[in-house]
Amino acid sequence: MHQIQEEIGIPKFQTQKKGDNHVIFTLSPLPAGYGTTIGNALRRVLVSSLPGSCITGVKIQGVTHEYTTIKGAKDSVLDITLNIKKLYIKKDTKDPVMLELNVSKPGVVTAKDIKTPTGVEILNPELYITTIEGKNTKFKMELRAEKGVGYVPAAVLRKQETDANMIVLDAVFTPVIKVRYDVENTRVGQMTNLDKLVLEIKTDGTITPEEALQFSSNIVTSYFGLFNKEGMLVESDFMSDFAQIAHKEQEQEKIKPAQESYTPIEILGFSPRTLNALINGGIGSIEQLSKCTESKLANLRGFGKKALTEVAEALEKKSLTLSGE
Repeated sequence: MHQIQEEIGIPKFQTQKKGDNHVIFTLSPLPAGYGTTIGNALRRVLVSSLPGSCITGVKIQGVTHEYTTIKGAKDSVLDITLNIKKLYIKKDTKDPVMLELNVSKPGVVTAKDIKTPTGVEILNPELYITTIEGKNTKFKMELRAEKGVGYVPAAVLRKQETDANMIVLDAVFTPVIKVRYDVENTRVGQMTNLDKLVLEIKTDGTITPEEALQFSSNIVTSYFGLFNKEGMLVESDFMSDFAQIAHKEQEQEKIKPAQESYTPIEILGFSPRTLNALINGGIGSIEQLSKCTESKLANLRGFGKKALTEVAEALEKKSLTLSGE
């Protein structure tokens, strides 16, 4: 761990749920540049390397290729296969399995009409597949579900296909629907050039965002470990010890009630000019600001009457005032 962590403390990991299988993770404070280093590595693994399941091929009775239509069905074979590719499938085993769809009466056909074997679950049964309009139409389809990693184009799978009647589909195995990261500025005391990593993950439900992040971190760790299999510490004097920092923070926590709290002044929403004048003057917290007098603030470089009014109004919203002379 970077030696600067001894000064700023161990990074805090937080989660914020935005919806079903949608979570925003934050990690801060980090040394400058480390937000991008960590965020980019995790995003790369999340996008490309998580295992998942999907439909890799379909067999439709009376159909030999996707560029055709089915008598009595509202949608073309191409549209039906595009709908099938949106299935969210949870599958226990790695081996391919066949699912069945057999409809013989008019009406809307959805994923709930698909019969699944043991160990396979469809998580979006409401998914629309097609509509049967003909009274005497029999719609029968077999779907091959496989579990894998990443993306495999249909052109590659087609070369491996042995069933001439199988319509091969692009295999999008990844269970991650959305992943992005941002790096924001944060501060600890007077150190204002620190990083805050914000990582947003949304999955299809076959794996939770928390599990996806854990899997990705394990992958990254396993590769970085190849550069130091012996676990040797080089220049240990310039690295922080996690256990020592944790112990130090625990000791500080015990005496925290006797210490003055520190609330960054950024939360008061000052204009950039006023904020910079205060920070450059050594005033970084609301507690420090409330102890200042008007004359002390007036002596700060770049701090004028407008800034003084701005400070007074901001403190008033917090039921605070400047100190008397």
